[in-house]
Amino acid sequence: MVPLDSKVEERIYPLFVLEELLKPEGYVIGANWDYDNGYFDLKVDDKGAYYFLRVPFYAVAGSLDYPGVTVRLEKPFLLAHEYESGNDQDSRNGPFQGMVNQFQTPTNPDADVPAEYIEIGKSLVQKLEALILPSDQ
Repeated sequence: MVPLDSKVEERIYPLFVLEELLKPEGYVIGANWDYDNGYFDLKVDDKGAYYFLRVPFYAVAGSLDYPGVTVRLEKPFLLAHEYESGNDQDSRNGPFQGMVNQFQTPTNPDADVPAEYIEIGKSLVQKLEALILPSDQ
């Protein structure tokens, strides 16, 4: 994980506004959300590992399962997950889970992020800031 400084930190927005701005750019709300926090994820690359720009957010008014929730953005960071190619050698969850969930457990859920991706991440954070900050910022 590589934290990236950004002017979006501590900014507060209605979640639906962020979704309208970020989803057309490829951001998705990660599946690991909870009622009071979640992440916008942008897939950067998937060569050898999955690289994501992740923007955490926390509910400040309401909860994430309620329409009209307001959230505060936190420090964006780059994340890398290395996956085993081929069949899942672990297969702890049995054959039924394998029919439903086709994704393997990462072999390294917090892999190192190469310098080239850090530069890409910084550029993506600048684009993020341009998308959601008022033009006078």
